[in-house]
Amino acid sequence: MPDTDQTVQDLSQQDFLALGVNDVAYIKTIQVDGRAQYAIYAADGTEMTVLANRDVAFAAVVRNDMKPLSVH
Repeated sequence: MPDTDQTVQDLSQQDFLALGVNDVAYIKTIQVDGRAQYAIYAADGTEMTVLANRDVAFAAVVRNDMKPLSVH
């Protein structure tokens, strides 16, 4: 088994920033025109979409084979 600490230390800054980009999406409640909306962000912080329904936002992330995480 590789030495995990050494592996992490060897990552470039770009590699570190890319960790989880294809595996995790963050869902954050935002306000749009006074209404709660649910923004979905990639692990690197890129906004992917905004949806009106929280359950639909989580389902969209799961449907795209990613793990949804809430941001408070």
